Amino acid sequence: MELTALFLEELDREVGRSRRALEQVPPGKHDWKPHEKSMGFGYLTNMVATIPTWITMIIKQDELDIAPKGGPQHPPQVMNTSEEYLQALEKSTADARAALKGTNEEFLKTKWRLLAAGQVVLETPRYEMIRDTINHWAHHRGQMTVYLRLLGSKVPALYGPSADDKRF
Repeated sequence: MELTALFLEELDREVGRSRRALEQVPPGKHDWKPHEKSMGFGYLTNMVATIPTWITMIIKQDELDIAPKGGPQHPPQVMNTSEEYLQALEKSTADARAALKGTNEEFLKTKWRLLAAGQVVLETPRYEMIRDTINHWAHHRGQMTVYLRLLGSKVPALYGPSADDKRF
């Protein structure tokens, strides 16, 4: 199986899981956090909704500076409702699908760089970075389900049943 086909299939599986989690987002909790050292719920939920854009960036850009001098170039959009997060997920996923369909195996083997304040912190083949991005997405979605539980929302079944959702 080609890498693009593999990633498209995995994207389809993971977007469904993210959708189930984002459907449970309670309104008005953007700034809530379970601990002073924890990231805010809105920031975390925004990542779950938009991480597919990272796949697009990995394919369409040669590098990304996550801490550019002068501050972020594109601050995250503030969203407050489940519907807003779901719309962001649909757009980010559509863009990632288009990027994957527009690339090929050889290109995914070319190097991609992650920078912080102009310094290279990681240089790896694009396909490895896409794999890490999908894993990162699952990690933050799992973190989000803990927040959902603490907020009194239902925790969806993701890789198997939860206490609130018995489906597989």
